[in-house]
Amino acid sequence: MTVTIARENPVGNDLDLLFARHTADMHADTPPESIHMMDASELDIPAVHFFVAREAGKPLAMGAFKVLADPAHAEIKSMHVLHEARGRGLSKAMLSHVEATARAAGVTRLSLETGVQPTFIAARALYERAGYAVCGPFEGYWDDPNSLFMTKSLV
Repeated sequence: MTVTIARENPVGNDLDLLFARHTADMHADTPPESIHMMDASELDIPAVHFFVAREAGKPLAMGAFKVLADPAHAEIKSMHVLHEARGRGLSKAMLSHVEATARAAGVTRLSLETGVQPTFIAARALYERAGYAVCGPFEGYWDDPNSLFMTKSLV
């Protein structure tokens, strides 16, 4: 079957499982004060471009970028693939889609915050393979020992 990735509204009725699993993963081993995820309603703003990967209509993955105060800079948000769909390249496909769409929207730099805990090893490896480099905190973040910040030029 073919997987499609398209922009959607984050408050879609059939996205509850994706958000529930994403939330559970974020809370698995990260102190509450270091969790920087946005829930569906917070993602439902004009500055956020939210995407869902579907196969036969079923949502398997999500990802987003949020345009920051500098419109040439955006932050990757809400990257998640359902456990049962992992190992199929969906994370890489979603990241590529987010990057291409951000570039088309005039974004020249993408940054992200991820955790340092074992839960985030695969995510960090994905971003490193895609060319993201460790950087300092950016817009609205602080030097948090539970966070790792990464950035990539899209130019």
